[in-house]
Amino acid sequence: MVCIAAFIILALIGIFVAGISIFKPHVGKAYLKAMKKAWGCLSKKVRLQKCETGFKEDIKNTLLSKIMLKHPKLVRPLSVLIEVLSVVIVIVTIWAILTAIKSLLALWALGSCNVTKPSACTLGSEICSIDESEPQNPLEAAGRWFTEWGEIFEAIPDKFKSYNPDDYNFNYIDASGNNTDEAPAAIDIFDPLCSVCMISYRNQKAAGFFDKYNVRLVPFAIQDAEGNYKFKNSEIIVRYMFAVEQIRSGLSLLIIDRIFTDKNSEGISYQDRFLNDYSKKDAINKIESWLIEAGFDEDSMAEVHKIVDFPEITDKMTENKSIIENQLKVRGIPTMIFDGKKHTGLWKSE
Repeated sequence: MVCIAAFIILALIGIFVAGISIFKPHVGKAYLKAMKKAWGCLSKKVRLQKCETGFKEDIKNTLLSKIMLKHPKLVRPLSVLIEVLSVVIVIVTIWAILTAIKSLLALWALGSCNVTKPSACTLGSEICSIDESEPQNPLEAAGRWFTEWGEIFEAIPDKFKSYNPDDYNFNYIDASGNNTDEAPAAIDIFDPLCSVCMISYRNQKAAGFFDKYNVRLVPFAIQDAEGNYKFKNSEIIVRYMFAVEQIRSGLSLLIIDRIFTDKNSEGISYQDRFLNDYSKKDAINKIESWLIEAGFDEDSMAEVHKIVDFPEITDKMTENKSIIENQLKVRGIPTMIFDGKKHTGLWKSE
């Protein structure tokens, strides 16, 4: 292990030696000589051959030469320590390489280099992530590390899959408007209080996305592994959207349009108010005030109040959650399906 660890260390310091050797050529020559020996030892290890013991002893002697003269009794324990440190260096290097490979594969297959917390990866798409629970102890962390490999390999075939909106039995809000039946179908999964979803929605409206496709809007309140909602008031908004849709088809679009595109008299976006300022009661009052403005009378409002808490609404939300997380294996939203592809992250106009 000493010669392998030496190769790793020499490889890491090579860039610094290259700079120093410009002014001190003898340093570069000494480095190349040591690197050549280390490479030779490593190549033999890869072929399951025995390394030259001379190189191993050279490394030890170089490190212990001064101690050997002044404190000979320390040579043996330090020699053992070098062996142990060599094993640690090799293990850490292998782990780092595997982790780098895993992160790159996850970024390609899942859109994020962090499988457990997708939004923590700065290289991934702009998303509101669906996070998994963090490991509570080293044993769980080790198990989670291997589980992530399985999730990545399971997701790889999806990169080459053709997606059809009709294959997913979502409970949705029809946003097709006056589009003809010939317009291609599209699915748009969003959380009403996800800021990236808001920007995507605005981009889609500006680019005519809803005119080009028969869009099925799927409101989804993100939950963590413990069932807690990621954003305050997301659940009640989704419930009202489904309840209103049962009474007057298409009117639930007014709710999401107001949240995503409108501001109050102080110039603050309603999404910001729902997310940061409104209590649950405030959120309900604001939604109901919009419905009354849209023509809902007392009887209609009473019907909405009954439907909002119906088990059927809960079932619709649960069914959508299962499709999103288990069938589509979505790690973040917004997620859209159109033109045979699944697109996760901020939708940008072409």
